[in-house]
Amino acid sequence: MAQFELIMPKMGESIMEATILKWVKSVGDQVELDETIVEIATDKVDSEVPSPVAGKVVQLLFGENDTVAIGKVIALIETESGAAEPKASPALAEPAPQTNGQSPAAASASNGALSTSTPVANPQPIGKGEGNRFYSPLVRNIAQQENISLQELEAIAGSGMQGRVTKKDILSYLDERKETPANVTTAKATPAAKGTPVQVSYTAPAVSLDGNVEIVEMDRMRKLIAEHMVMSKHVSPHVTSFVEVDVTNIVKWREKVKDAFQKKYNEKITYTPVFIEAVARAIRDYPMINISVDGTNIIVRKDVNIGMAAALPSGNLIVPVIKGADQLNLAGLTKTVNDLANRARANQLKPEEIQGGTFTITNVGTFGNVMGTPIINQPQAAIMAVGAIRKKPAVLETEYGDIIAIRHMMFLSMSYDHRVVDGFLGGSFLRKVADYLEGFDGDRAV
Repeated sequence: MAQFELIMPKMGESIMEATILKWVKSVGDQVELDETIVEIATDKVDSEVPSPVAGKVVQLLFGENDTVAIGKVIALIETESGAAEPKASPALAEPAPQTNGQSPAAASASNGALSTSTPVANPQPIGKGEGNRFYSPLVRNIAQQENISLQELEAIAGSGMQGRVTKKDILSYLDERKETPANVTTAKATPAAKGTPVQVSYTAPAVSLDGNVEIVEMDRMRKLIAEHMVMSKHVSPHVTSFVEVDVTNIVKWREKVKDAFQKKYNEKITYTPVFIEAVARAIRDYPMINISVDGTNIIVRKDVNIGMAAALPSGNLIVPVIKGADQLNLAGLTKTVNDLANRARANQLKPEEIQGGTFTITNVGTFGNVMGTPIINQPQAAIMAVGAIRKKPAVLETEYGDIIAIRHMMFLSMSYDHRVVDGFLGGSFLRKVADYLEGFDGDRAV
């Protein structure tokens, strides 16, 4: 008999860990080749992991709800001696070897440039569920070894994805703490030196449980959304611009062609692909909207990958991404939008289908709202909200003078990162989107 090590698979280029949601197989169960053995989650996508071999599960190394680094062994499967080699998985990372009985995270931490403070006897590790944000096993291990309290850890500014504290962040903090040994928090804050930015750490206020209340725990996705939203408002100074748009031509065109469109392409035409087409064209006119901020560098994205926020039956939100939106015609956009929306509601999106967005659209009009002030989907620099379309009296300029007519009107609102997008650029881009929508050809062929 031989033992096969099942490792946590790599689910995307930027994903470094995943959470075990459910073990489909238990110790002692037989598992067939390609049969699902465990369900895992990365950020907002749940995935099933098939077994690369056939055999018997002899050990599960992690429990449900544990967060595990990519490439780490999560289970042992006993296979028949001389059985066929498991399927090759070149994208999977090899698990790091243990050193002197330490876990890979602890071994990595002990080999880093850490200060040599005296360890506490049997120190209690900081749990992954503690604090207001997520900490990787490596960061928790370093904090444990260096006697960093949870309060200190919460105050460290994170440079990782979604504001997470990285190994580099915590090591830099340790270097600063070494240089300033009298690191005591006092009730009265010391004034910062002139020109030095003040770092402020906030604690959520206590909530009274008096009266007739019900306590509902956030699910995993809602916790991630909450963390991402708070991080975005902390990172980017948000500014929102608004513009009102006459979309009468689009409304009349859709009513005229929707049956023929569905008959020709077997797809229902909605307003969303039309909005995405206009945004993609405007991004080509104003490429500095399609950017990200990396420290003091501006990263200009050459690909136009537009995320569309989609509400799930659970009430949570997910943002699938239309890759290369500027390269698709209206039929191609419609097919992609419908496919992603349907699979999002059925929880069938792949991890790579919610990654790589460069600009996001959210349709608040779906809920009858006329406008909104959306929060930027980091690390993007802007997000546009599409309001409900309403019939309103509007002034039209004609060759015979101004007249009042009933028109289909809507608001567009765009929040943007004021560090890198000023009012001129943000306002001009939003006006360009409106111009493309108002200039839509009502006689456009299907």
